[in-house]
Amino acid sequence: MAALKHKPVNLIFYVYNLIIIFSTHSSTAELRRLLQPAKPDGTVSFLVIGDWGRRGSYNQSQVALQMGEIGEKLDIDFVISTGDNFYDNGLASLHDPLFQDSFSSIYTTPSLQKPWYSVLGNHDYRGDVSAQLSPMLRALDNRWVCMRSFIVNAEIVDFLFVDTTPFVDKYFIQPNKHVYDWSGVLPRQTYLNNLLKEVDVALRESVAKWKIVIGHHTIKSAGHHGNTIELEKHLLPILRLQANEVDLYVNGHDHCLEHISSMDSNIQFMTSGGGSKAWKGGDVNYLEPQDQMKFYYDGQGFMSVHVSEAELRVVFYDVFGHVLHHWKTYKEALYFAS
Repeated sequence: MAALKHKPVNLIFYVYNLIIIFSTHSSTAELRRLLQPAKPDGTVSFLVIGDWGRRGSYNQSQVALQMGEIGEKLDIDFVISTGDNFYDNGLASLHDPLFQDSFSSIYTTPSLQKPWYSVLGNHDYRGDVSAQLSPMLRALDNRWVCMRSFIVNAEIVDFLFVDTTPFVDKYFIQPNKHVYDWSGVLPRQTYLNNLLKEVDVALRESVAKWKIVIGHHTIKSAGHHGNTIELEKHLLPILRLQANEVDLYVNGHDHCLEHISSMDSNIQFMTSGGGSKAWKGGDVNYLEPQDQMKFYYDGQGFMSVHVSEAELRVVFYDVFGHVLHHWKTYKEALYFAS
């Protein structure tokens, strides 16, 4: 593989790598926790992209260019990937050139030389999962941080990344021609039970002002795939517990941009799966009566999030960097007498 050109992001990020370098995640112990410093003013800014890795095709390179421009304007701290990082069948090995062709050589603008916190999607599970999870990839491009499930603490906000692919029954029962790499997941029920307990404990113990959960699969969506019934049944009840106080669930999987709210809880459901090939012209599924569509765009793009102690602000952009939708919410700021 040709030598990669990226310089070290910063010394702190190398410390992050040391924290997570020891082994890939198996859901048998407490979720791994990474520390992401906020800005000096206490705020956090980041971009979210999903379903992207196609060697620059299907407008992936154009989306990457606009991400770079918006990332510079917002002075982002990191990028979140919602999975399906490498098409069509994940990485074949640690030496697969797809990693450089679809990631390192595409997201080259200065503002994107920050940590990329990534989850696995169902397409990633069709390859060598251990390759994407391996610390060796971070040796090739030190931005890359990918684990099955983990926590990133950014002071005022906790991010909980959840491995959603093993929840979906059809990948086990009706895989069709696809071969999935379930190493580290079996026995499946034990894996899922442990993961759900870890998610619940992590959310209950979090003292962050804001809580954002990231997974590849939809919970609520009007897109091509629609709602993921297994997540509605098993994960959503944990997320909407009042004690867990989740603000956003952010996913990919549907190749669109989307914002849904629900009368069932205060959680906002955000889809950012427009990193390359979109479902342009596909059918739109009906929402359940208690859900409200705030925004839907069947095309390529990405989203940005800015978080302060008192405000969380989301903006969706298309492939040209045009603002398509923005939304914000507030929480009472805590002030202390000096």
